[in-house]
Amino acid sequence: MKIKHDKLSKWNKELEHDLQHKTLRRALVENDFHTIAIKQERSQDNTFRFSKEIDTLPVTSQEKTGRCWIFAGLNFIRERIAKKYNLKEFEYSQNYIAFYDKLEKINYFIESIDDFLTCDKDDRTFQHILNVGIQDGGQWDMFVSLVEKYGLVPKDAMVETKVSSNTRYINQVINQKLRQYTAHARKLGKGDKLDKLKNDTLKSLYRLLVAAFGLPPKSFSFEFVDKDKNYHLIEDITPQKFYKEYLENDLNNYISIINSPTEDKPFYKSYTIAYLGNVIGGKQIKHLNLEMSEVKELILKQMDDEVVWFGCDVGNFGDRKSGVWDDLRYDYDEIFNINLDLSKADMLDYSHSQMNHAMVLTGVSIKDEKPTKWKIENSWGDKSGKKGYYLASDSWFNKFVYQAVINKKYLSEKQLKAYDKKPIVLNPWDPMGSLA
Repeated sequence: MKIKHDKLSKWNKELEHDLQHKTLRRALVENDFHTIAIKQERSQDNTFRFSKEIDTLPVTSQEKTGRCWIFAGLNFIRERIAKKYNLKEFEYSQNYIAFYDKLEKINYFIESIDDFLTCDKDDRTFQHILNVGIQDGGQWDMFVSLVEKYGLVPKDAMVETKVSSNTRYINQVINQKLRQYTAHARKLGKGDKLDKLKNDTLKSLYRLLVAAFGLPPKSFSFEFVDKDKNYHLIEDITPQKFYKEYLENDLNNYISIINSPTEDKPFYKSYTIAYLGNVIGGKQIKHLNLEMSEVKELILKQMDDEVVWFGCDVGNFGDRKSGVWDDLRYDYDEIFNINLDLSKADMLDYSHSQMNHAMVLTGVSIKDEKPTKWKIENSWGDKSGKKGYYLASDSWFNKFVYQAVINKKYLSEKQLKAYDKKPIVLNPWDPMGSLA
């Protein structure tokens, strides 16, 4: 159907007599969509007061990077060590984990290309791998694989660098090198020359990572002052020992549950994603798909004892200044006289929404035995939100939360049995394979 001039003329005449539309046009001269659509009456439902809150350490900042999943993971587990040693402030080195994540993702990419040495250049999976390349983002099981293999260190043992806090350009360089590798590898084919190319590429990018992020420590000293102002110094600790002996929290006890109400993913089935990972031989990325009511029930059970790592889409109905995510706070449909209704399943199926950020749940308000709002520890520093903390309405939570990490002890026998089954393999571009 062509757009005809007479049709536009007719519509313009209608708008000339539409007082509401004229008022809207005037308002949008000096205001944006976001401001115009705010419903003042929702303010009383978005107060930062909760019926249950878990005390947490000060918020952290991922700076200009996509490392939220690492920050959320470390923010989740640091509460254990803070409780054990009576600490009022503590951070694990996010740079240490990010360094090895980059290294492992580089190796994972290189090894994956073995499957595409002779395929057509337009092969969809091959092009997906090339287009995604190396990113900062990740998923919970990737975090576990890194900690299990490389351990943990305090932030003092491997501090941030300018590059680790702003990864845009190093990611560009790494991806250019990996695409160069791919072009050369497809010309060589399998054999000794390809093995040498793999080794040379990995070595050159390792040198780049050390220059940009620093050299990861093999051992370090754990120095701290507790809440009672007592000084402590524990010397000569390895990263692996620091994880296994000082954390006392086996990450393999935690599993990923998701809510994806799409027809292709029946509930009570487990899923994995092809060509998604970092550590070769590490923990398989695996999700158990459950109804949202069950996801929230398990989250609330865990919050009786500790905070919860979760993944969501922060690109909808949010305000960084107030620190509120609430779809009911904005009335785009009425203000702009447009129907924008889209189910959660359709948002996933038709590329409107997917997980893009990971954070930590630290509080909740319960009314009539149901949650009404959630308190969130973010990793965007303390200058946004409520000193770095955010709030999500339960309505927003239902629509835009896709993943939570729960200790297996809270799952029912039926849920555990479903998780333990061999996972269904999803395509690499499936929204449940998106990186936080």
